[in-house]
Amino acid sequence: CESRRNRQAHYCSSMQLSTQQPMRTVKSHVGQRNNTNPQLWFFGRTEVIDNTLNPDFVRKYILDYFFEEKQNLRFDLYDVDSKSPDLSKHDFLGQMFCTLGEIVGSPASRLEKPLGGIPGKKCGTIILTAEELSNCRDSATMQFCANKLDKKDFFGKSDPFMVFYRSNEDGTFTICHKTEVVKNTLNPVWQPFTIPVRALCNGDYDRTIKVEVYDWDRDGSHDFIGDFTTSYRELARGQSQFNVYEVSHLVTLLSFSVESEFTFLDYIKGGGDHCTLFHLSTGNPSQSTSLHYMNPYQLNAYAMALKAVGEIIQDYDSDKMFPALGFGAKLPPDGRVSHEFPLNGNMENPYCNGIEGILEAYHQSLKTVQLYGPTNFAPIVNHVARYAAAVQDGSQYFVLLIITDGVISDMAQTKEAIVNAAKLPMSIIIVGVGQAEFDAMVELDGDDIRISSRGKLAERDIVQFVPFRDYMDRTGNHVLSMARLAKDVLAEIPDQFISYMKSRGIKPNPAPPPYTPPGHTHHHTQI
Repeated sequence: CESRRNRQAHYCSSMQLSTQQPMRTVKSHVGQRNNTNPQLWFFGRTEVIDNTLNPDFVRKYILDYFFEEKQNLRFDLYDVDSKSPDLSKHDFLGQMFCTLGEIVGSPASRLEKPLGGIPGKKCGTIILTAEELSNCRDSATMQFCANKLDKKDFFGKSDPFMVFYRSNEDGTFTICHKTEVVKNTLNPVWQPFTIPVRALCNGDYDRTIKVEVYDWDRDGSHDFIGDFTTSYRELARGQSQFNVYEVSHLVTLLSFSVESEFTFLDYIKGGGDHCTLFHLSTGNPSQSTSLHYMNPYQLNAYAMALKAVGEIIQDYDSDKMFPALGFGAKLPPDGRVSHEFPLNGNMENPYCNGIEGILEAYHQSLKTVQLYGPTNFAPIVNHVARYAAAVQDGSQYFVLLIITDGVISDMAQTKEAIVNAAKLPMSIIIVGVGQAEFDAMVELDGDDIRISSRGKLAERDIVQFVPFRDYMDRTGNHVLSMARLAKDVLAEIPDQFISYMKSRGIKPNPAPPPYTPPGHTHHHTQI
């Protein structure tokens, strides 16, 4: 990190980094709780640089980056007057708050922001740069088969599929891949699949990988066939006696290969990710039973879902201006029914400034429009698809967020729209609110069975659906609910992004040249 201050002095400068990780204990050689904020962990301090107003700090910090999480950071700058490690003994020069997503989402992953924290004073500027460690670039391609699996269906044979989980620091497991379903067989040969090594084991070759085998059922109550554990190091041995596993019968690794690929951050560093947000509206906001009811004391489910997902996505949009549309309403003054109306009421310019701007437009629209069915998804999917179809060179990628109560009136048209959109640079996030059945949304998700229309299979899976009720914290902690929701709903976006770029042979734009501070003839790589 490099810092510039705008006033005359001859101080030594030092800086400390604090990080907030609500979902995970931070791995750090420091790892000390910051007593002034129980959610912040003291992560580390830079070296002290003597007698300068423009320190160029060399010490690097390694943090785990997760696109799907809001990773809050705080940087404090001090003038060091003695050898005391107690910061209260030194002069505070300023601080800056940001997220890790803001840094990596900035052009060339370089973020420049003013320092604050001292009322009435200009504290100068802090410049942060980030780079991805090279061991995150490997992707593994593997293929499995099985022999004489247990027959779970009374009529016919099984429809088996595999689910892969990586183990976490706390002993829990996170799903990282599902194979396709192979219909009507006890001897399946699954298609080869490619997965980033970081997603499979977080770069730890000896970390446990758990694999479960299921028999698919249409109603979602898949029958468990068996499971086994392995590790990346074991899988990397390839086809051998070490990679034959007992699961009611035998599951065998047929092939394994590794190659280094362009990563999500390579593309982000070379150019901005463009995000488009839309909003579905149903119900009467004046009634307390409505999902849109405006409780003066807390956000409703629509607003919470929008804020949870949007606050993370907006870090990757260069201008933070988002078109926000509602659908399913009668518009003033003539009561015309619309499935594509701007939340801010401006047909010529539906853009809102950041997530707060979208929330404000949403609240205002509830006062002026009459919410009205039916609920048609296809118009907005096609609306975003038209934008995406015009920019297929990799310079922009569109994310459509739909927040819905689960009712859908144009299922066939929506499936056709999604199949057509799957070949474009876009992803679709659907958050279901309320207590309705979400069978239609699960079908659109396509995790178990790839969505199809008129016999045509979607080129890739671009839809991620989650029901908001599954993430409501029982203690009423809405911040925790929103963090959990965002983590699951955004987890697939980087891989969907990469799958489009890779399928089109699009390489990242070269990053701008590294920043060199004024008066410097060399550059230190900074994280």
